[in-house]
Amino acid sequence: MKKYIIPALATFLMISGCKDFEEINVDPLSPNINQVEPQYFLNNSILGAQQDPNIAERVFVLYWKTAARQHLSTGIAGGADNDSWSVEYWKYLSEWLNNANAAIEIANGRKEAGNPQPYYDNLIQISRIWRAYLMSEFSDNFGPQPIRAFQGSNPDFNSEKEVYYFILDELKDATAKMNLNQPIPSDNISKYDMAYKMNWSQWVKYANSMRMRIAMRISEVDPAKAKAEFEAAANSNMFISASSDNFTVAEKPGWDPLTGVMSREWNSQLLSATLNNLYIGLGGINSIDQLSADKHSAVKTDDYMGVKYEEQFTTLTNDPSAGYWLDGLPNKIDPRAYKTFYIPGDFTSPIYSLYPTYTNDASTNSGILTFANNSTVTINTVNTWNASTIGNWGVKGQRNGLRGLIGRAPALGKQYRQSNNSRIFFASWESYFLIAEAALKGWSTPMSDEAAYNKGIQDNFVYNGVSQFYGQYITSTDYNRDGTSVAYSHISEPGATHMMKYKDPATNNLVSVSVNYPVNTIYKNGAFKNDKLTKIITQKYLANMPWLPLESWNDHRRLGLPFFENPAVETPLVNLPAITTGNYMTNSIKNFPQRLRYPSSFRNSDPNGYQKAVQLLGAEDATLTPLWWAKH
Repeated sequence: MKKYIIPALATFLMISGCKDFEEINVDPLSPNINQVEPQYFLNNSILGAQQDPNIAERVFVLYWKTAARQHLSTGIAGGADNDSWSVEYWKYLSEWLNNANAAIEIANGRKEAGNPQPYYDNLIQISRIWRAYLMSEFSDNFGPQPIRAFQGSNPDFNSEKEVYYFILDELKDATAKMNLNQPIPSDNISKYDMAYKMNWSQWVKYANSMRMRIAMRISEVDPAKAKAEFEAAANSNMFISASSDNFTVAEKPGWDPLTGVMSREWNSQLLSATLNNLYIGLGGINSIDQLSADKHSAVKTDDYMGVKYEEQFTTLTNDPSAGYWLDGLPNKIDPRAYKTFYIPGDFTSPIYSLYPTYTNDASTNSGILTFANNSTVTINTVNTWNASTIGNWGVKGQRNGLRGLIGRAPALGKQYRQSNNSRIFFASWESYFLIAEAALKGWSTPMSDEAAYNKGIQDNFVYNGVSQFYGQYITSTDYNRDGTSVAYSHISEPGATHMMKYKDPATNNLVSVSVNYPVNTIYKNGAFKNDKLTKIITQKYLANMPWLPLESWNDHRRLGLPFFENPAVETPLVNLPAITTGNYMTNSIKNFPQRLRYPSSFRNSDPNGYQKAVQLLGAEDATLTPLWWAKH
């Protein structure tokens, strides 16, 4: 911690220059508050947090997207973090926080020195708002942190409760002090705010939406504080309520912090089993109504599971789709699925990605399954739709030439891979799903839970270009593979099972089978699959795909929603020892990662600070140790 926090304002001490002859006698290494502008540091902080490819691959993709089950990857979802990645992240995050704090300190210094600009007061407030976000990112990942960091001394650590209270206070105070009548600075100044161009009203909206997010974060452990903070923010009538107010940062190709966070070609980012079970059947929209005529023959009946391959596909998981290969396309599916993930072999699709371009994997649409007697069968994957469970597949995995391979399963569309998009930090749909959850709790909100729920879906449908299905979608009572429907008033629970058919590969005959709906035993002891909160968080999860994986991970840690299947245990999982062949049908928080361990760089450089942080954590510094606000 000393390595990154003690030199609090060292960043700007090095910045000086000689604009005229009289400055030649100024020591270029001495601090001069009049030689720097605070907006430079705000810009550097927002720019850095966009994440260059080095840190984006490790944190955004391999940590957050994996923990949130947004793609097929075991990694941290299997209980294993990586110290070298965490060391890098700690360094980067410290720099982002350092720059945010420097913007505040420099602006205050310029004011005290009698050399302020008229926009400095507001610049201080937006820097505080941005710093509050960065602090939430820190504690959402690691836990306790020092509130008073980056102020020239090695700070004491604070508990998570103190951190989140501080964040809420900062957001409240910063918005109260914002002068919305202050003219927006000229373009050559406002360009240093790449999110909102110093549009003060938009920053206030972002702060209030962030306040709602953080209030909901602590709602399970501190409901009174959460309610008061949420109601104040939501009823301010200034929150992110339209796409024009979304907090986004535009990407660009290259290798710098503006390069897309999901741009590394070797990250396959295949469809996850979690997403697939949420997508299939949800909303009752037929695939035929979504796809071109050439794919209609590949669409299967509504009661068809696929081909059952017992020797190559694990069943030691509570994934309701485990053991089957769908040799076609699902009958009904959430319309965002085909907009987010491409269908194998669909080369005319505008979202088909040929990553990695240095191999032919994306255009190799077949794979080999090997049987115990060493016979093989080649599977054509064109116009098929499958996802695999994470975990250890043991011998079955060795016999499976389909799992985890580009071209054999749906993968993330190229619109998210080519650095030509805008990364979303907060979108209007999240505001509405937060309001829906708050209204469901009985809190005072500006609209009803159902209205907010539907509005969140509508905004995300617009973003994904599927608005034509919205009316049919929100009235659907069809269950997905997890037993959840869309229509908000439809809260009838599905039965424990439903009858389906599968194909026996030995005979090609169809066989009837009773398929279980999964029991989510970490949410209300598994009593509900289709209650209103499950609907809200399911839709929030799907809407936040793929830009906000950290929020999706946060919701699962907080509530146990949506349903995450247990990793497969064909052989034991070293980092998730609680899952066994005797209990793999039962969910437990011991089966899911809860945080990142503090990095070795911190442990080695500040052992006293580290001991204090662990003491405040209240348990060992482990990946499976729940954070204060998380479901216990």
